[in-house]
Amino acid sequence: MSIHLVGGGWQDEPDGLAYRAFVAEATERAGAAGRDVPRVAIIAVRDGDGDQHAAKLIDAVSAGGAIDAAVTAGGLGDAIPASAFEDVDGIVVGGGLTPVYRDRLEPHFDLIRALVGSDIPYLGFSAGSAITASRAIVGGWRIGGVEIAPEAVSEDLDELTVQPGIGLVDVSVDVHSAQWGALSRMVAAVEAKAVDAVVGIDENTVLIAGRGPLRVAGTGSVWTVTRTDEAAGEPGVIVRTLGA
Repeated sequence: MSIHLVGGGWQDEPDGLAYRAFVAEATERAGAAGRDVPRVAIIAVRDGDGDQHAAKLIDAVSAGGAIDAAVTAGGLGDAIPASAFEDVDGIVVGGGLTPVYRDRLEPHFDLIRALVGSDIPYLGFSAGSAITASRAIVGGWRIGGVEIAPEAVSEDLDELTVQPGIGLVDVSVDVHSAQWGALSRMVAAVEAKAVDAVVGIDENTVLIAGRGPLRVAGTGSVWTVTRTDEAAGEPGVIVRTLGA
């Protein structure tokens, strides 16, 4: 199964383009378990609006196909029980403060990796995408006190902060790329060698890693920032885009 990384964003009338492949994989998994409709864990960690955020996630994902949502919605300080991931055909982790999602889910990193390894698809939405990386960019808008991106991408952190994530993907992940101006943070993070490479995902866009080559779906682009070959005397970074 695959890892589906959505860059965030809401649509007034969800078209499901960024979610169809995930629902199709979850439905395939459900069929193997004798279910017609996939049971999907929906994880929302929010400051007082967890239920509302979960409902919006369900609407967005359901536009890609029918699901049976198993919702775990809590506050910023609430623990996520391991039971949230029991007997599910897919996992959706929502958006909000990326450092908080990372901390709340850290006790379950091994479990999530094991579930994905057993053919259960994972979909991250915004923060849920960022924390999938082995080295996760969880926030910050300065390096050494120098501004590298708009403060809107800071996640309530000042300095660029990279922490261990779930480890579903090797490359670091940033989100809301075009909409929040996060590309400059991606470039600065790679130039500063805080991370080796970053993919940045626009809103209403998904990067799918798993079966076969990388795939992009939705209405935006995926940006990649990699380091040049310094040994060849070419210090710097290379920026590319992958269209849907």
